[in-house]
Amino acid sequence: MATYAYQCADCGPFEVRRPIGTAEPAEPCADCGAPASRVFTPPLLARTSPAEARALRAQEASAHEPRVVDGVPPARRGPAPPPDPRWAGLPRP
Repeated sequence: MATYAYQCADCGPFEVRRPIGTAEPAEPCADCGAPASRVFTPPLLARTSPAEARALRAQEASAHEPRVVDGVPPARRGPAPPPDPRWAGLPRP
């Protein structure tokens, strides 16, 4: 099933789900019944990863009003890696 978008002159946009390839150039409006013309939209070919979507949203949000930073953010340090046992036998300075 595919979702097709239509635009009613009086009521605005609405969507209709039909089998692929069966969309009509005009569809009766779901609210008023007037003929609504089909709106062609790009297909969803690929989805972005959550990290990429978050970065794109942050970029769009700061395009007109960049965030002001008052100071250096604190360093994020994870737990220290365990010591390598091969180094235990080496002389220490």
